[in-house]
Amino acid sequence: MSKPPRITLIHATPIAMEPIRLAFASSWPDADLVNLLEDSLSPDRAKQSEITDALTARIGFLATYARQIGSDAVLFTCSAFGRAIELAAKSVDIPVLKPNEAMFEAAIRRGGRTAMLYTFPPAREGMEVEFREEAARIDPTALMESFLVKGAIEAVRAGDVETHNRLVAEAAARLSGFDSIVLAHFSTARAVPAVQAVTDIPVLSSPDAAIAKLRNLIG
Repeated sequence: MSKPPRITLIHATPIAMEPIRLAFASSWPDADLVNLLEDSLSPDRAKQSEITDALTARIGFLATYARQIGSDAVLFTCSAFGRAIELAAKSVDIPVLKPNEAMFEAAIRRGGRTAMLYTFPPAREGMEVEFREEAARIDPTALMESFLVKGAIEAVRAGDVETHNRLVAEAAARLSGFDSIVLAHFSTARAVPAVQAVTDIPVLSSPDAAIAKLRNLIG
């Protein structure tokens, strides 16, 4: 019997950890998970208008460490480091996934217009670039519009998940004319049931899509 694949999850904030843990417990319970939390990354990123060389080097170091401990794949769970993660992926010989890569692919394959609900402003620009790059590869007609859910990330950081989910759901309820809704961050995935309760638009989240892609990549 072959041993389960080791997947290292690299977190820049504690609020991303629970959603991906629950998603693995549901979809891939026998995966050998390693959690690396470097919780200065998120506040340090929030202080910068763009991803600096120093932040890029830190992301690369974490991917290299994950490789050194025998990981079969790496999944970053913070959506504000896209370019740095792309560079890190080139430095190791195992799959390294950006958090929203698989979710964006799934939304683009649905076609039409996607609404992205995001709660962490520094992540927006990079994620929009990622979406456009994926769309150019898969379906150049796909479009995405972003909507900031104010106060949601502050609520969940304070432990008030109920308010976070309510704010995200209220933002979703105001949307119409879209073919899919993507919840931008791993931390936002906890709002999926609340969002599904207020809209008929298909809702996609990063953790579930990422796990599906990892299973396809490494089995």
